[in-house]
Amino acid sequence: MKNILFSIAFLWIVFFSCSPKESIPFQDGLEGYPVLKKALDSSDKYQVQILFSRIDRNEHGNPLMETFSYNLNDQTYFYPASTVKLPVAVLALEWLEEQNVDNLTAETTFLIDSVRPSQIPAYVDNSSKDSLPSIAHYIKKILLVSDNDAYNRLYELLGLDYINKKLKEKGLENTVISQRLSFSISPEENRYFNPVKFVDKSGKIILALPERHTEKIYKVDSEPKIGKSHYVQDSLVDGPMDFTFKNKFALSDLHGVVQRIVFPDAFMEKQRFHINEEHRNFILKYMSMLPGESDYPKYKLPDYYDSYSKFFKFGTDKNPIPKNFRIFNKTGWSYGYLIDGSYFVDFENNVEFFVSAVIYVNKDEILNDDNYEYEEMGLPFFAELGDYLYQLELKRKKMILPEWKELKIDY
Repeated sequence: MKNILFSIAFLWIVFFSCSPKESIPFQDGLEGYPVLKKALDSSDKYQVQILFSRIDRNEHGNPLMETFSYNLNDQTYFYPASTVKLPVAVLALEWLEEQNVDNLTAETTFLIDSVRPSQIPAYVDNSSKDSLPSIAHYIKKILLVSDNDAYNRLYELLGLDYINKKLKEKGLENTVISQRLSFSISPEENRYFNPVKFVDKSGKIILALPERHTEKIYKVDSEPKIGKSHYVQDSLVDGPMDFTFKNKFALSDLHGVVQRIVFPDAFMEKQRFHINEEHRNFILKYMSMLPGESDYPKYKLPDYYDSYSKFFKFGTDKNPIPKNFRIFNKTGWSYGYLIDGSYFVDFENNVEFFVSAVIYVNKDEILNDDNYEYEEMGLPFFAELGDYLYQLELKRKKMILPEWKELKIDY
């Protein structure tokens, strides 16, 4: 009996000693990724932050996540650009369900009025099938091509108190939403929200909200300043740009939002987005849909290629993304920052992982001069980082494979 046990123990030791050790992310296997290595070696210069969550499955198919970080610091400010649109889009559906109003749905016609010079009304949307705006159509435009006006309309619906309160309740402590996007108005004007109404097919009002205003001032506490100089219209201003009254969305919060959407049950009840499965599936569909797969709104080549808003692995390639890949994500780029928060899937080879990253590519340290190294450094960084992590996961052995029933979506 002792000899049998000894033999089993010996074989067990031999098996594990001979099995290939898993590579350590961001340390091993960087050969062949020169831009990624350059960014990691000069992470302070490029303000690189990375979060990577490796996924295994238990016997019930539930995800078990192990997260690795590189240079992560949620107190270090970066401009989040369009990534803030993702939580606002999901919160619009949460708000909708809370109203509990008969005949009020995501597809209900949603009209925006104006009562101040800084406000712009919205009564039509010619990119929709019926030329009418709705919450659902605005969300599609946000997730497909990161439409700024669509985000602003949901911002005007929800208001800052609702957005920021909800995000804090969900444990997203390093986020501050305080502004519309690509809309030059003062911080005070950003605290006013247009009157809105929802109407049925006959024009009858289902729900109306008057103009609202928040007295609370939402700002970034660290009073961040970026760059050595910046343009205001055509005038160069000597000195950094002040981002105190711009949005903040820390990388861990972006990563967490994507995880909450994909795997809500991995979080405590109070930390989840409280939307029904139909709405969650709607978000997942349009997070992962490619621009060319959409009929309304319609996006055409050459402007809207597959990787238009898919930075990881495919960000430098305008060829079609192979069908076995799906990326559920939200990107942003502005002022020299590029950001992407993604759930990356290869259905054919059973690869899945979460990755979020930010890089700053502004060599001359002048903001608003449209002279950023997006093509030379930024997008290649994401393409190499995505492929690097994909290759690590492709080689990794898994005991239980994912099924992805709800993620194999009919586009």
